Amino acid sequence: MARAGSGRRRVMAQIAMVMNLDKCIGCHTCSVTCKQAWTNRDGMEYVWFNNVETRPGQGYPRRYEDQEKWRGGWELNKRGALKLKNGGRIKSLLEIFSNPELPEIKDYYEPWTYEYRNLTDAPLGDDYPVAEPRSLISGKPMKIEWSSNWDDNLGGATEHGHLDPMVAKVRSQAADKVKFAFEQTFMFYLPRICEHCLNPSCVASCPSGAMYKREEDGIVLVDQDHCRGWRKCVTGCPYKKVYFNHRSGKAEKCTMCYPRVEVGLPTVCSETCVGRLRYLGVILYDPDQVTAAASEPDDTKLYEAQLGVFLDPADPGVREDAERSGISYDWIEAARRSPVHALISRYKVALPLHPEYRTLPMVWYVPPLSPVVDALNETGHDGEDASNLFGAIDTLRIPLEYLAEIFTAGDVGPVRASLEKLAAMRAHMRAINLGDAPDGSVAESVGMTGPEIEEMYRLLAIAKYEERYVIPTAAVADARRLEESAVPDTCSLDHQDGPGMGGDGPFGQDSGGRKRLPLVTVENFHVLRKRQTADEQPSAAEKANAAPEEDR
Repeated sequence: MARAGSGRRRVMAQIAMVMNLDKCIGCHTCSVTCKQAWTNRDGMEYVWFNNVETRPGQGYPRRYEDQEKWRGGWELNKRGALKLKNGGRIKSLLEIFSNPELPEIKDYYEPWTYEYRNLTDAPLGDDYPVAEPRSLISGKPMKIEWSSNWDDNLGGATEHGHLDPMVAKVRSQAADKVKFAFEQTFMFYLPRICEHCLNPSCVASCPSGAMYKREEDGIVLVDQDHCRGWRKCVTGCPYKKVYFNHRSGKAEKCTMCYPRVEVGLPTVCSETCVGRLRYLGVILYDPDQVTAAASEPDDTKLYEAQLGVFLDPADPGVREDAERSGISYDWIEAARRSPVHALISRYKVALPLHPEYRTLPMVWYVPPLSPVVDALNETGHDGEDASNLFGAIDTLRIPLEYLAEIFTAGDVGPVRASLEKLAAMRAHMRAINLGDAPDGSVAESVGMTGPEIEEMYRLLAIAKYEERYVIPTAAVADARRLEESAVPDTCSLDHQDGPGMGGDGPFGQDSGGRKRLPLVTVENFHVLRKRQTADEQPSAAEKANAAPEEDR
């Protein structure tokens, strides 16, 4: 592994996320709570920092995965060096005032409300009043034709399913692998947020330098004071998770709920996830290997190349190098206990989203296996038997080729390996739950031991709150300084036409504002955390201590 000039390896840390798609029920709670916390204001009506897509489906915005059209991410030039797919500096300069590769509102959807006064104020008569839809942008009557969730539960799949770019790829390679006849269809849910990539193309695309990746935790943010609204970042992001606020003229994106993370709390989408499918933790990586990994010429090897960037926090040499690089002991310990590191690097069941974009994404996914169990049970076979499960993986309703196009740039091998480990886990734990001795050959067949499978089961199935969200508490030491540095005169969240639009901040009336309201204290965050993780309701004294001084 490459070392810095002094012979020491440079180490950096990143907050990362894993989502277990086997547990997502498509309830959209994560989307609604994120919307309420971060984008519930003028100019952001169509914006969903978190959205849940039904696959197959076109996604949000429509067909965002078609990079031949949208030109997002990176590609290799003739010399094998990385370059933005949307072109270099000269092309960007020529298009800076008129960017042709930019999704229009119809690719997202025109947000609407309903004319409820027609219902409440209609005069008595023989006809039935109707609350007609009205655009939240123009205020005029409109016809609803699309939304962020139009494909939900395969809505219209028989008519629109072939427009999914991944379906088109699979069909071109494997003929009729994907069918939309009722008895042959399949679906799963895919929650998406910003990937907070190691090699973010949105940051490289920004002409004004407003987008940046934080050194301390790897979170990608937009400096609202420096953003000039060129919207090149929207094009540059292949996941289309950067949005343009048409009211403020600024770009905005998922912030990984950094005010919560800084004080040891998980993101809002993680906190409110009904299926408990999200995991947050620290990944240690070698930044000097990022460019080499992203420059791997073979798309199907990009997954393994990114795995090679990550470092083992249990390795004494890595820990020493991390300390020399200025990473605190708490962060190193958090990396050692990280559920994200375990699922990605130790068990290798989590996979990246579209590694072929070469951004090295840091939100990974455990692919779905559930439908195969039900399908086997319906045929009269034991859906939890290892031999049945292993044999059925290649005949899943969800074709391996389709999953591979999403998670491993078309390489079926890592997808099959992940699903086989999940199948082995089910067979192993079924034996234990029935009081039988587990068959050791099942674990060996997937390169694991019985204790490893049981540890993986605990993490994927029954892990407690503190096991799913291992956020370094070292951030708490700087939380008050970070909070108090964001006084209203310098914080851009609440200035005229800024994201806050002069109203309440993201954490209520005390979180910013021109009126110099009291700041949200770190103590409030910790009382909130205790309340969210406790088995009992807080006492009256605890509630009183959590209240702002003017309310006491």
